[in-house]
Amino acid sequence: MSLPDSDHELVVAELGREPTAAEAALFENLWSEHCAYRSSRPLLSAFESEGDQVVVGPGDDAAVLALPDPEAADVPAADRDADDYGDQYVTFGVESHNHPSFVDPFDGAATGVGGIVRDTMSMGAYPIALLDSLYFGGFDRERSRYLFEGVVEGISHYGNCIGVPTVGGSVAFHGGYEGNPLVNVACVGLTNEERLVTATAQEPGNKLVLVGNGTGRDGLGGASFASEDLAEDAETEDRPAVQVGDPYAEKRLIECNEALVDEDLVLSARDLGAAGLGGASSELVAKGGLGARLDLDSVHQREPSMNAMEILLAESQERMCYEVAPEDVDRVAALADRFDLGCSVIGDVTDGNYVCEFAGDDEESEVVVDVDAEYLADGAPMNDLPSEAPTQPDRDLPEPEPSLEEAVESVIAAPSTASKRWVYRQYDHEVGVRTAMKPGDDAAIMAIRETETEESDPEGEDADGGDPEGVGLALSSGANPNWTETAPYEGARAVALENATNLAAKGAVPLAAVDCLNGGNPEKPDVYGGFKGIVDGLADACADLDTPVVGGNVSLYNDSVEGPIPPTPTLALIGTRKGYDAPPAALDVDRASDSELLLVGAGDADGGALGGSEYLAQTGGTDRFPALPDAEEGPGGLADLVASLAAVARHESTLATHDVSDGGLAVALAELVTDEAGADVTLPDRVAAFEETPGRLVVQTTDPEAVAEIAGDLPVLRLGEVTADGALSLSVGDDAVALDADAIRDLRGVIERELA
Repeated sequence: MSLPDSDHELVVAELGREPTAAEAALFENLWSEHCAYRSSRPLLSAFESEGDQVVVGPGDDAAVLALPDPEAADVPAADRDADDYGDQYVTFGVESHNHPSFVDPFDGAATGVGGIVRDTMSMGAYPIALLDSLYFGGFDRERSRYLFEGVVEGISHYGNCIGVPTVGGSVAFHGGYEGNPLVNVACVGLTNEERLVTATAQEPGNKLVLVGNGTGRDGLGGASFASEDLAEDAETEDRPAVQVGDPYAEKRLIECNEALVDEDLVLSARDLGAAGLGGASSELVAKGGLGARLDLDSVHQREPSMNAMEILLAESQERMCYEVAPEDVDRVAALADRFDLGCSVIGDVTDGNYVCEFAGDDEESEVVVDVDAEYLADGAPMNDLPSEAPTQPDRDLPEPEPSLEEAVESVIAAPSTASKRWVYRQYDHEVGVRTAMKPGDDAAIMAIRETETEESDPEGEDADGGDPEGVGLALSSGANPNWTETAPYEGARAVALENATNLAAKGAVPLAAVDCLNGGNPEKPDVYGGFKGIVDGLADACADLDTPVVGGNVSLYNDSVEGPIPPTPTLALIGTRKGYDAPPAALDVDRASDSELLLVGAGDADGGALGGSEYLAQTGGTDRFPALPDAEEGPGGLADLVASLAAVARHESTLATHDVSDGGLAVALAELVTDEAGADVTLPDRVAAFEETPGRLVVQTTDPEAVAEIAGDLPVLRLGEVTADGALSLSVGDDAVALDADAIRDLRGVIERELA
């Protein structure tokens, strides 16, 4: 590790002296791209992050959002006022663990889960759901499969052991991730107004207490490691920068954190992630405009003879830093002991500098760090980097085009669009008994029963005499690298609309979003231009959706000897609806004879292009990106579009819904078919079968007129009939394809079959 010359000069000028070895290491890590967002922060002001629902926005460990009362849960956020929100809060955060997951896929992914869960805990929340969005190289590559299997195993092991359900996410395979996979993990937590904690230190004289596992030498320099390109020998040379997780210790820490919050013992908190103790403690006091004095010898350790720099920068997992009133220290220690966790009083909050003392094997302590906390945490200069705007491809469709049967089968069987059952069956997605809509559908739904109140349901039952209805929390996350590689700005807009459509398919309207912005080496103008495109596209689309972006993560330098990754804007979106029941993404055979299939949503079925589609990925060729709905389209733009789709999904005549996205209508229809229920569909042309314009739902309904009325100005196209033969029959002119349920299952089961 070494501090760059330009940064070294700034630090010397600020301190008036040469930095100590520990200070230089702290500045290198806290001023790294991973911690300071030096190349991305100038762009992030494009995001709108305010709203009545936003209790804590960007800048803390996780965002905090107020949930609407059940009666307002179906109302778009822009149409609510402050009185529509109660005192039940959810936290929402996302982070990346990309480089560690390349070097050590199991531990890299597992500790990514552990880190985002602790971000949730530090806000006084209990974690209730995880989402993971994963990106790998071609599925036919042995290396990609090794990483894929290791990452999924790491996520499932850690999440299952700590008892937090993994309920959704996405998986994409693309050649651009051959040398650098992406592992993006989001977490939702539950808290309320009284339990809320932040990462802002409160008052000089309070104690800083470290609770959790002992500090070791694992993860040293992890922040700086995440801020540079992966080298060819990264798997061996960078392994010490990867943390090693202990999920059983994390589970005890979760429960201990709950007890500490229950007893109102936590004044502020920060989890120990990037840059370890040095990062957590300095950022905690810096946010409060304060300082600290730490005794590094007091830190409980699991390895002998650690030096000051190692104690400060080790990213050993399952550790939390708490600000505690002096009179409460003994009670905190007693609770830590109850849960078999280490506990150290490591220092005091002060109104001076951030100071660390260390003796080690010497008889007397010496000051090894003495810097202004705010300068250390927030003083990194921003980068002013050149960028080149990306170009979009011309239309060059494959010649000759494959038959409809060949094209449909190849798209259904593509690893990126195929069934992900092999993945989510490894996750315990029902622990906690909140999961009302399970993985494999467009969005997960979590039952927030704490919102069930007498005011919203005086009889204690719903209108049908069933259980009382609270707020259903809908969750979706993901990105499509084919889209954003073809056209970064338009592709990122489509990612936002696609995730919002996932929520709408289950009858939910967006509440807020967090993003994980992944890019290559920003010092390359074309790479930075693509990254700028995804930031602007995501920001514009979320503004058009009236959805504040309340937090996120940036991961740059995802570059290797294989080249840069496609710009990848993972968006995690959270939405609300009244009640927990939603139409499934599976056709209802019992109502086959008296129902129809409709396509409802943005644009015309035959009006798009094929750019970024799985069809072109399978057959070759290029094309412009499909035209997206304008923000001005309709009276409220994209927000009204999504609200109308959600209203269609909630209508009593709606039996099944599924969004149109990866693979187009061909894949959406194949996913709707069951062993008993099939579909007989006719389309105007081939483009209609494979274009991937988001903002559209396939709807099985018993009342097409009612759906058309709800849709208003949105196009509604009759696709065909629901059948009772469990087969998909798709016709385009004189060309047709027929696949029964077994054939579809075989095509979609490529991942499970190959990895069995």
